[in-house]
Amino acid sequence: MNLTDNFLSIVLSQTPLLDVRAPIEFQQGAFINATNIAILNDEQRHLVGIHYKEAGNSAAVKLAEQLIQEEGQKLRIKKWQEYLQSNPNALLYCFRGGQRSAISQAWLKEVGINITRLKGGYKAFRSYLMDESLKISANTKTLILGGRTGSGKTVLLQEINNMIDLEAIAHHRGSSFGHFSSDQPSQINFENNLAYKLIQHHHANHKYLIIEHESHNIGRAFIPKPLYKNLMDGRLIILETPLKERIEITYHEYIEESLLKYTLHYKEDALSKWAQDVQQNLEKIKKRLGSEKYIIIKKIFEDAVLHHFDRDGKKLYKLFIEKLLVEYYDPMYDYQIKTTQIPIILRGDKEVILNFIYTKEDD
Repeated sequence: MNLTDNFLSIVLSQTPLLDVRAPIEFQQGAFINATNIAILNDEQRHLVGIHYKEAGNSAAVKLAEQLIQEEGQKLRIKKWQEYLQSNPNALLYCFRGGQRSAISQAWLKEVGINITRLKGGYKAFRSYLMDESLKISANTKTLILGGRTGSGKTVLLQEINNMIDLEAIAHHRGSSFGHFSSDQPSQINFENNLAYKLIQHHHANHKYLIIEHESHNIGRAFIPKPLYKNLMDGRLIILETPLKERIEITYHEYIEESLLKYTLHYKEDALSKWAQDVQQNLEKIKKRLGSEKYIIIKKIFEDAVLHHFDRDGKKLYKLFIEKLLVEYYDPMYDYQIKTTQIPIILRGDKEVILNFIYTKEDD
């Protein structure tokens, strides 16, 4: 039976993967470009697992075959065939590369389809990704992009070839005020996806990796400490953007883009749901703001919502944003920069930073 452990090729080619583990295993953690068409459903897997502990491997395999026959071996093969028609170069895996993927491979061979499976399965590939993440991050020179809220760091990143967008991998953008609560990947998927990006970056032979200045946590996802330490062992470059421009950038993100996402999800209830979420987030920072500033900022936002559909709404939203930036985000940022252990090697606007990065990469 064909086996492969050429995991590097899978990452660089973004090879499609057929995952025959149970749905619950897939939800807990899988790989980019993997599709789950299980050989055993969650209940069947549970029953087989119990039988394995009580009666051993042979008895568990017999029970699995019995359960599968009852539901229909042909149905499973049909679904795999349909997937493989669209993904003829896909590879097959289960958890350890054992019984489930071997049986799936044999069934497919019976209908004339030869598919290669991952040696060691999910577990081996996952170990490879985690090991490579640490090794590559420890030997990669990083330039870390910092800057005040609204300075346009994310937009700038998109213009740089040798960057990894950590927030995009985590499906979480910056501040909770501008963030629509969409599903983030599982922690395992976040780590796997980040590993893919690091490996692809490394083999593109860039001299530097550009990342945004982040904390361990990006929403509910977190960068494991050893990996985070490696990524932050670099040099800090600060994007400086005038306040007026930052207000415009933040207005676009916090108000226009955020409301668009809410509208797509909540339809006619979008404005009220969005306003409710913003006020809840404002409540969370009340202690840091202080009661007096909180009351002022809250009132400005409430007035902005009341005037949402007339000319004053936009002015009030921008005033709300200005107050948030100046009274909340800027003091926090100033403290972070004052206490950071990362050496700051450059401060400048977008053009200055882009020229610096391109020069560094061409050296």
